[in-house]
Amino acid sequence: MSSNEKAVAEKLLQSNAIKLNPAQPFTWASGWKSPIYCDNRRVLSFPFIRDFIKSEMCNVVFQEFPDAELLAGVATAGIAWGAMAADQLKLPYIYVRPKPKEHGLGNQIEGYYTAGQKVVVIEDLISTGKSSLQVVDVVKAAGLEVMGMVSIFTYGFPVAAEAFEKAGVPYISLTNYGTLIELAVEKGIVSPDQQQILMDWRKDPSTWTGQ
Repeated sequence: MSSNEKAVAEKLLQSNAIKLNPAQPFTWASGWKSPIYCDNRRVLSFPFIRDFIKSEMCNVVFQEFPDAELLAGVATAGIAWGAMAADQLKLPYIYVRPKPKEHGLGNQIEGYYTAGQKVVVIEDLISTGKSSLQVVDVVKAAGLEVMGMVSIFTYGFPVAAEAFEKAGVPYISLTNYGTLIELAVEKGIVSPDQQQILMDWRKDPSTWTGQ
C-alpha cells in the first residue's frame, strides 16, 4: 500500500467512518451481509480530517486529470466532496441526481455546463460500480466528456473493475479495502484470523454469510 492510501485509511478509521465487525455483519440495502460498513459522510464533521481528504482528492484530480474543466459530484454523498474540491481547484461544479427532479425544470444535472467540457466525476464510495456508472451515462448524455472518476474509498470488487473497464472510464480511489484491512490488522483492530474472513468476503460478497 502507498503511504497516501494508508494515511487516508487511517483517517477513515480515526473518524469512525468505517466500521469493521466480522462477528456481527451489517446488512446492506441490497440484502448483502457485510463485515464492513462505510459512511464517509461522518468525515464531514471532523474539520482537519475533512481538509486532509479534500486535499488528497484535489491532488489526484490535479495530477491525473490536469485537463479537467469541470467537476461533477454524485448525489448525495459526493456533493459536498465535489464542491470542496472544485472550490480548491477553482473549477466549475455541477452535481448529478439519481433521477430527474419531479418538479420545476425537472433537472437531473444541477449547475451550469456547456457541451464538450471535460469532466471528472467525484464519488465518495465505489462498491459494484453500477450507480456510479449510471451517473457517468447521464453526464455523457448531456454532451460532456468524462475523463474519469475519483472516489474516497473502493471495496475493490472484481465486478466493479470489470464494469469500469467495459465502460472505458478510468477510476482512482484515495484508499481501498485491502489497504484498510492491512492497517486494521497492524493496529490490532482485527486479528489475523479475522483478516482472512474479511478478505474472503470480498471474493464473493453476494453469497457471504460470515460463517
